[in-house]
Amino acid sequence: MDSLVSTEWLANEMGASDLRIVDCTKHLPGTGRDPLAEYEAGHVPGAVFMDLADLTDTSHATENMLPPAEKFASRMQSLGLGDGSRIVLYDDSAVKTSARAWFMLKMFGAHDVAILDGGIAKWKAEGRPLAQGKETLRHRHFTAWQDDGNVRTKAQVLANLHGKDEQVVDARGAARWSGAEEDPRPGIASGHIPGSLNVPFTALFNADGTFKDKAGITAAFETAGVDLAKPVITSCGSGVTACVLLFGLALIGKEDAALYDGSWTEWGADPDTPKAVKA
Repeated sequence: MDSLVSTEWLANEMGASDLRIVDCTKHLPGTGRDPLAEYEAGHVPGAVFMDLADLTDTSHATENMLPPAEKFASRMQSLGLGDGSRIVLYDDSAVKTSARAWFMLKMFGAHDVAILDGGIAKWKAEGRPLAQGKETLRHRHFTAWQDDGNVRTKAQVLANLHGKDEQVVDARGAARWSGAEEDPRPGIASGHIPGSLNVPFTALFNADGTFKDKAGITAAFETAGVDLAKPVITSCGSGVTACVLLFGLALIGKEDAALYDGSWTEWGADPDTPKAVKA
């Protein structure tokens, strides 16, 4: 299974015993949207709902940090996602939250994980069937395992300011990155990590919400000054759209890319971290 699958592919594969479809929609605060209610009102048939708001480390001072492996495995088992499952993710979120779910599943040991290109919006636009209510699958074993080699901490990003072994690429919009626009979270400074480059996650998509082809994704990074021959750390507001950049990099075959999970929420809240703005 490719890491990006089409609606046509999914329609043809539906009903396969090892296939698991997951709605992992999460909305930004203030949108007034309820992802679970939207899922129950209409979802891809057979899809279960992954509550990303629950998949965090509640012991960490920064919001939305990656959960412990045992917690993640437990939640996947209860959804019916297990070892050997082929997992297809989709969302209906402005911030493309299926990429965050993809990153976590890969990090915690799932091998066959894909994102539905265009999400449920494309599925609906094509007039494909929807199901209502809540789907429940029998529990399956999901081995608790973790490889955080492609996760970076604040301390590592601070050290990288001097060593500059990895390029930091920020997925936020240009106004947020430059500091022209204030951060929406109270107590968070404006601006960006010094030396970081800006590739808004939206630059990776076509107008219809599908991902650009390899040439288009490559151009989005190179136009922003990213050297694709060198390692990358992605960052954003709270570690969600940074995963979109990671998925895009994976689509073009770049594997030496890591997530700064705390992202600007952690960096901007610390009065001691250096911050930059662009006039």
